[in-house]
Amino acid sequence: SEVVDADLGVAHSGQVEKISCPGRCDTPVPILVGEKFFHGARAGAVAEATAAEMLLPPETGLEECLFRDIRDGVGTLDGALAHGAWQGPAMAASDPQQVIAQLKESGLTGRGGAGFPTGVKWEAVKNESRGPKYIICNADESEVGCFKDRVLMAHSPHAMLEGMACAGLVTGAEIGIVYLRWEYPEILESLQIAIDEATRAGMLGEDACGTGIPFHILIRRGAGAYICGEETSLLNSLEGKHPFPREKPPFPTTHGLFDLPTVVNNVETFCAVPAILEKGAAWFRDLGLGENAGTRVFSVSGDITRPGNYEVPVGTSLRELLDTHAGGTPDGKAIQGVTMAGISGGFVGAADLDVALDPASLTDLGAMLGAGGIIVHDESRCMIQAARESMHFLAQESCGKCFPCRIGTVRVTELLDELIDHSTGNPVIRSHPLEELADLEEVLGETSACGLGLAAPFITKTMKKYWPDVLQDYIEGRRPERQGERDAK
Repeated sequence: SEVVDADLGVAHSGQVEKISCPGRCDTPVPILVGEKFFHGARAGAVAEATAAEMLLPPETGLEECLFRDIRDGVGTLDGALAHGAWQGPAMAASDPQQVIAQLKESGLTGRGGAGFPTGVKWEAVKNESRGPKYIICNADESEVGCFKDRVLMAHSPHAMLEGMACAGLVTGAEIGIVYLRWEYPEILESLQIAIDEATRAGMLGEDACGTGIPFHILIRRGAGAYICGEETSLLNSLEGKHPFPREKPPFPTTHGLFDLPTVVNNVETFCAVPAILEKGAAWFRDLGLGENAGTRVFSVSGDITRPGNYEVPVGTSLRELLDTHAGGTPDGKAIQGVTMAGISGGFVGAADLDVALDPASLTDLGAMLGAGGIIVHDESRCMIQAARESMHFLAQESCGKCFPCRIGTVRVTELLDELIDHSTGNPVIRSHPLEELADLEEVLGETSACGLGLAAPFITKTMKKYWPDVLQDYIEGRRPERQGERDAK
């Protein structure tokens, strides 16, 4: 702590404590002093990293939607207006059904993981007669290894705000709320500045974009829990309740915030809307490869040369993303596996790195695309231990509402702990660990109340699929060799 304090130029406090993940996997290692972030690869080499200096996404040379203007100073209202921002709300007010038709034709789906068609969701809320209605931006971004929303909000906040305004004017909602991850204090400040700019300029407020229709946007900080990223847990949190997930149906489109019709989309989804309305549905759809529509932003971290956020066509191969754009692993080590959807989408092993990054292709492998977080593990890592660490996280973050998740994630974690400890000479209590694991996977996958418990089996099922020999070594009490050690023989 003395080295870090000296490097930062602050008085030595004598205390260095762990912090919750601040969504800065592209700039390790993050250090929080007050509400100001610093980072450095090692103590004694800490560089200041504030919101204004937050890394821009690397260029890929591909046509972009979300990042097309992000490197051109669109973080301010003047910069955004210079690039044609804030044209969509007038279209939404004059012909809301045409906007819905454009979104449907574009193929835009939710980018938070569920993948529900955006146009269908907006239309459902528009058709509800009850009110008031609400537009909620899920900016909680608590999935491990996901940090794309942070970059979008830092460098292109007006795209998100404009997308929310379009949703409000289409559906008849007058209030928008950004549910912002607690660990993003610097985004809270910069986003409020953007909202104030837009309000003073008449883009938001009682006469949004000169339409004569009111639309206001507020920010509410998240509760600091992983489960709050689940949309109905988020709604309960906004209402001041414990963030337990709700039973579905009914869905938020009919019974959302305060039991009223509500649109819930994430940051990336809202940011895509202005570009679609400007350039057309066909333009966005044609950005995808094959039958896929549009682009996706992937947060790449772990054992990778150029960690960061990359916007690529939906359907791009995982190998192209990692090798061509993110530079492959440092020192040329082989990739042993990657975690998908942060950690909740399971693993993809080295044999399947040519898989297309689209929901259907990942599902065929037994994994999940999710929100777009990808963590790379090179040949020096133990993937059974990676699975254990993932399960530890899910067990800790389970809200406890339903028995399958509350108990099941803990039992899976204990089982993996026991197997790994067995390789160091400790006895195994369970006589049939794989059978018990399969039973737990079935219960979690079929009876959990929300996506946390439903996702847990992805981790262990893909672990068993790709590294059965390593798992068997643990079962039999042997210390498994790393991939690199086996290849050297």
